[in-house]
Amino acid sequence: MKKQTKAFNRPALPKKITTQRGKVEIGKLPTGVRGLDEIIGGGIPEFSFNVIAGTPGCGKTTLASQIIFANATSKKPGLYFTVLGEPALKMMRHQQQFSFFDEAMMGGAVRFINLGDVLQKGGVGAVLEEIVKQVTAANPSVVVVDSFRTIEHKTIGGEVDVDLQSFLQRLAQFLTSWQATTFLVGEYVQEEIRENPLFTVADGLIWLWQMTERNSVVRKLQIIKLRGQASVPGLHTIRIDEHGVQAFSRTLGLTGHKSRQTGFRRLSVGIPELDQMLGGGLIEGDSLLVAGPSGTGKSALATQFIAEGLRQGEPGIMAIFEERPEGYLHRAGNFGLQLKKAQQEGLLEALYLRPLDLSVDETMQAILDAILRIGAKRLVIDSLVGFEMALAPGFRADFRESLYRMIGALTGAGITILSTVEVEDTFTALQFSHYAISFLTDDIIRMRYVEIDGQLRKVMVVIKMRGGNHSKDIREYVITDKGVVIIHPRKTDFAALTTGIPVRIGQREEAAPEPKAAT
Repeated sequence: MKKQTKAFNRPALPKKITTQRGKVEIGKLPTGVRGLDEIIGGGIPEFSFNVIAGTPGCGKTTLASQIIFANATSKKPGLYFTVLGEPALKMMRHQQQFSFFDEAMMGGAVRFINLGDVLQKGGVGAVLEEIVKQVTAANPSVVVVDSFRTIEHKTIGGEVDVDLQSFLQRLAQFLTSWQATTFLVGEYVQEEIRENPLFTVADGLIWLWQMTERNSVVRKLQIIKLRGQASVPGLHTIRIDEHGVQAFSRTLGLTGHKSRQTGFRRLSVGIPELDQMLGGGLIEGDSLLVAGPSGTGKSALATQFIAEGLRQGEPGIMAIFEERPEGYLHRAGNFGLQLKKAQQEGLLEALYLRPLDLSVDETMQAILDAILRIGAKRLVIDSLVGFEMALAPGFRADFRESLYRMIGALTGAGITILSTVEVEDTFTALQFSHYAISFLTDDIIRMRYVEIDGQLRKVMVVIKMRGGNHSKDIREYVITDKGVVIIHPRKTDFAALTTGIPVRIGQREEAAPEPKAAT
């Protein structure tokens, strides 16, 4: 004969808070996880019954701990029940390593309660009674049960007093009546979603993954279910660092930020002749792609672009992927550009991003943080090839789409971007990049080598400029101790310059821009 279900004493529910349209207004709890509130839609719905699921090692316990520390108070504490998973003492030792852990909250606002012995001696029914007892005494705001999978295994084992569905219904009803926001944490695989009653009862389902891609490990998060609230669909990158879990929305930068009005102000790139070729300079808020083979001066042009912005009182950011910032800034000093001084004064940030398992969303978050810190107006990405190599293999497949989102978000915020990309000179075509990304940028400058009179010389041309007219001339340039310097138009005309093997038109003798070797 089955045991009688004990009636739960519950507090009186508060009066409903309604809007002018008569809808119930659902409160939202902050998760304490950077980026996650934006993904969820503003926070966890108050008094909801949620599941945090995934395979071992993907961050479920850390996520639940962050949520409980973000919401627990002395008057409305957070209760963290452990059930034959990681012992409470061991769990606290691990969670102490994160910045969100506040030792002053332990035992008062945050309480860890081990139900392992209760489950072993009294079964699932005793676990439910102990949860009821602790919740009734503490009146918590947040309740976590970790790992709930252990309780499931116990019910599947054949307890006569309660089955899983009955246990879930009684637990959910009780905790909701006590106005507690609940999180059940467990190890699950997605194939279980259809048949496990837990996922039917739950109001919210947060699924975490840990995937190995070649030599890189990538963690992702998806909001599979969230009743009464719109969330951002799709997979979102998460990372665990000294602050705990951080989430990076796949729509990062595209929502929640007001676009900055830029108008059509022209910005100098730091090379007067190139400004003329661009019709007076870059349009503020444009994205410029500088393409060319190795050694043509792409990075030199990028540093001149940043340095000119600093001279005009415009802070800048350099996202560097191919070398360390110290060497990069030192080389700029060889051109007379005092970028180190600007960095020390807080007007320039050099971001070195090269961990080989990045996502584009993490990169954009780092750039957006730097923009807010220094009020940046200009950004250099040097280079897109290095950027792609810094990504985890799975993100490289979506590089073009991710780059489209990132550039759109940053230029929409009024940031003027100069990106470099290395391309090979084939001497049969004028290629702009390997990614077919020319449509993503507003302006394109192509640099290349040409062979003239036994010398390998450098030329550049403005290929595209969306905001207005531009010069169609192919101009020769040199790299000196002042950086990229465009020389005056040559008197001798050449045909087929874009092939790299031009044909002289006319027989005028002109001195080479740089001395030829003595014969």
